[in-house]
Amino acid sequence: VQLQASGGGLVQAGGSLRLSCVVSGRTLSSGTVGWFRQSPGEEREFVATIRWRGGYTYYADSVKGRFTISGDKDKNTVYLQMNSLKPEDTAVYYCAAAYSIILSQIRMGQAYDHWGQGTLVTVSS
Repeated sequence: VQLQASGGGLVQAGGSLRLSCVVSGRTLSSGTVGWFRQSPGEEREFVATIRWRGGYTYYADSVKGRFTISGDKDKNTVYLQMNSLKPEDTAVYYCAAAYSIILSQIRMGQAYDHWGQGTLVTVSS
């Protein structure tokens, strides 16, 4: 399974970006795909995740109401729409996939088996 993240860039505070994560090698139909982020000197943190069966979505409190995770089954792609961006959203964003994960683990990076390479998001003030 391979994941390819893209869509990062430089944006002013209040702006928007959409990240994409293309998953290849295995269908998303039974998987969970999440986005995590890591700022310099900080630990990796959970951002959002989607469970393909049922389309359930979960968000970190810090992004709830501003970010939306969604997916396109035909394209095997998961998106992260980020609106009202803040300087504190600056980080490298990673997508990750898991095919055997329980609900209590969905915010835990170590529960995900496959990771993309990351895409940098920089929000200027």
